[in-house]
Amino acid sequence: MPGRNAAESAPRAATTRSSGFGKRPDPASATGSAHGPGSGRSRWVVLVVLCLSLLLVALDSTVLHVAVPAVTEDLRPGPVALLWIVDAYPLVCASLLILFGTLGDRVGRRRVLLCGYALFGAASALAAFAGSPGILVAARALLGVGGAMIMPATLSILRQVFPDRRERAVAIGVWTAVAAVGAATGPVIGGFLVEHYWWGSVFLINVPLMVLVLPAARRLLPESRGSGEGPWDVLGALMAAVGVLGAVLGVKRMGAGEGFVDPASLVPLVAGVLFLVLFVRRQRRRTHPLIDIGMFTRPAFSTAVGCIVLAMLALVGLELVAVQYLQLVLDLSPLRTGLRLLPLTFAAMAAGATGTYTLRRLGPRRMVGLGFVLTAASVLLLTLMGGHDRPALLTAGFVTLGYGLQTTLFGAYESMLNDVPADRAGGAAAIGETSYQLGAGLGIALLGSVMNAAYAPGLAALHKEGVPAAAGSAASHSLGEAYQVADRLGGPAGGLVRSTARHAFVHGLHLTLLVSAGLLLLGALAAMRLPRSMECAPDPCGTGVEPRIAGPRAADHQERAGLPPGRDVPAARREPAEVTGSGRTPR
Repeated sequence: MPGRNAAESAPRAATTRSSGFGKRPDPASATGSAHGPGSGRSRWVVLVVLCLSLLLVALDSTVLHVAVPAVTEDLRPGPVALLWIVDAYPLVCASLLILFGTLGDRVGRRRVLLCGYALFGAASALAAFAGSPGILVAARALLGVGGAMIMPATLSILRQVFPDRRERAVAIGVWTAVAAVGAATGPVIGGFLVEHYWWGSVFLINVPLMVLVLPAARRLLPESRGSGEGPWDVLGALMAAVGVLGAVLGVKRMGAGEGFVDPASLVPLVAGVLFLVLFVRRQRRRTHPLIDIGMFTRPAFSTAVGCIVLAMLALVGLELVAVQYLQLVLDLSPLRTGLRLLPLTFAAMAAGATGTYTLRRLGPRRMVGLGFVLTAASVLLLTLMGGHDRPALLTAGFVTLGYGLQTTLFGAYESMLNDVPADRAGGAAAIGETSYQLGAGLGIALLGSVMNAAYAPGLAALHKEGVPAAAGSAASHSLGEAYQVADRLGGPAGGLVRSTARHAFVHGLHLTLLVSAGLLLLGALAAMRLPRSMECAPDPCGTGVEPRIAGPRAADHQERAGLPPGRDVPAARREPAEVTGSGRTPR
């Protein structure tokens, strides 16, 4: 397969002389750091910096949700513009992750990460003072570019810094917990800022944080690269970006109410799929591809990617609907809305803290499957919500939701990273983060379209009750717009519009939750393709015992390892591709 020569050379990926805790990394590590990021306590300091980076990016993916009503009132965007304000960040970020993830493998992941910090801070300042929907959409798109530079770099550096699977599982547990905390606390922070300042403050907080993180990362993070073989495929990276953007844009337009055969949704969808097909064909033919397509033939890798998409589809779509429900149906303030979502945060933190133990006890298959089942159960529990506030029910649902989704993401990310060689960490991280952002964008589009399909018919008969047809049509766009129509009409007609819209929204919410539960149960079935147990190589989960290679292939391995004939070859000195299970076959 392409790229096999790198795997067959002397081990230069992030392999260790002994994979027990605290052991010295191989000087030939691919990190390229003089100090060896895997040595001593420095790797845990690196983890802290990486988690701070991820926290800001994850925070920005949800901090705007509770500010949507304030943005609508101030900038008055149309329905499509409002969707773009919410979606521009995850869609642009998803489309560029492969480009910047593979670029980091070539020019240095730390370098790309630092550039992402600078752009993220500048775009945050632009978004904070946006005076029109167009400027805000552009600023959100630039934030997506910065996020695409940051996210795969954090995960690929983590893969390099923690070559031992047992320690890496702990690090991934912290990493995924921080991602969940950022996404879940976004509404809390956003609610506080919107209530006490103005909606632009939800972006402005990124600026001083980036000013602090940028010099710390420049000083503390090690530089790392991949094998660097062959030229970087610029055309392939652009094809992947256009393909992902077009495919998700088509789905988003369908979710915004466009027909399935409408050119506005069909053209970008078909074009996106075509570009992705051409990208895959190009990668298969190249000697040094951006993405090793062979990774998707590995059941663990492809299944983990699919599970991440399904988990994020449920989380982000449900969270957006839940925020609207809490604010518009239960009439909670933005701050109280954010506080209601805090149980989800604490449950996610608990799942991340216990993730390593759970993975070792249950194995990837049962861990991810259990996470999906718990999440589906929480979604079904939330269908008991009506038009009245039920704090105990909401808390129980959010706790189960947070724990289940975090358990799923932990097991999926750990399985995905363990199934790729260290020198391909950037590309693998880009695929993982693309699936993360793709799931988030698809969740908003898919569950949003289900919500709209169930909500709009409920207001179709308003004209029969004496409500003007134009007012009824405007009210069918969204619950927030229906409330504005009701306030303008006033009197009995306004009260009728408000109550009808509220009832239709709750009905749509229940249908959306049922669809989400079905998708989550589908994810539980897909998890059956993951490995049954947590297999560690070369050292079985930090036992300090190195497996030996015996049998007819021993002589071949002895020759490559530079050992005299007849001597056993430690598995730690095998080719990195075999150690990490990339699916490549040695010559």
